[in-house]
Amino acid sequence: MNVLVVGGAGYVGSHCARLLRSQGHTVYVYDNLSRGHRQAVPDDRLVVGEAADRELLVKTLRDHKIEAVMHFAAFALVNESVNDPSLYYRNNVIAALELLDAMREADVKKLVFSSTTATYGEPDTIPIPETTPQNPINPYGFTKLVIEQAMADYAAAYGLGYAALRYFNAAGASPDGTIGEDHDPESHLIPLVLQVALGQRESITVFGNDYPTPDGTCIRDYVHVDDLGAAHLAAMDRLEPGKGICVNLGTGNGYSVREVIEACRQVTGHPIPEVSGERRAGDPPELIADARLAKELLDWTPQYTDVTSIVKTAWNWHRSHPTGYTK
Repeated sequence: MNVLVVGGAGYVGSHCARLLRSQGHTVYVYDNLSRGHRQAVPDDRLVVGEAADRELLVKTLRDHKIEAVMHFAAFALVNESVNDPSLYYRNNVIAALELLDAMREADVKKLVFSSTTATYGEPDTIPIPETTPQNPINPYGFTKLVIEQAMADYAAAYGLGYAALRYFNAAGASPDGTIGEDHDPESHLIPLVLQVALGQRESITVFGNDYPTPDGTCIRDYVHVDDLGAAHLAAMDRLEPGKGICVNLGTGNGYSVREVIEACRQVTGHPIPEVSGERRAGDPPELIADARLAKELLDWTPQYTDVTSIVKTAWNWHRSHPTGYTK
């Protein structure tokens, strides 16, 4: 199948694009490289363009006879979305709508969308099933929810077949260490901890140690980036015109901040000093996926089910690329 990966030079998108290629699909990446990396994509498969450029999107879809689209080109920093909501509404909503309309114009009816657990806000039920009310508490989560609703409306009106895949905490890197996580600024826990092991930070700050959890720190569900990619491929194969799939992607296993730090110590052999900080606003004590629906609908089972195995792949990448793709 000819597949366009929008935002495919970014973290999850680049891993998914590689997996698509390994499965025999013809893949093109569309990215403006503002937060993605040219080095993560074969040069002959990269189209540099803005996600809101409908004319270029339509040309790209038609020129390469695209049959399905995967959309990863959203900004995803919660604090940034609160401080600059305009940026998030323009990129995550307006640009995504331009993509949807470009697909209509080019008669492409299959879309797999990178959504997020942030659409649930602060859920009352743990693990979190898809039936949980979606009440996002920040602009980032709300912009993702807007596009989930838009896809449902486009499915009903125009016959779009879509999947909204709600990630929990994406983590890890390609096992061969050739592509991985490189954000500026970095906000994810595992790479921040590994930066301490690399000597790039003196310590890791633990934001809050008085949560109602066994060790007082927040608990999250970490899902390997290649497992996310596998779910995207499975969803693409199951898309039907006029219908949608909405599922959680997580392992169903929760690890506390301190458990993640300890896993990083074991993998790296570094003491990794930690310091205590104040709680961050909007950090729920616990977020764990109920991912049974993904198993049922997509026949998807994550291969990386413990955080230590995920950390090993991340360490392989960060150790060989201490400054990311600039090395």
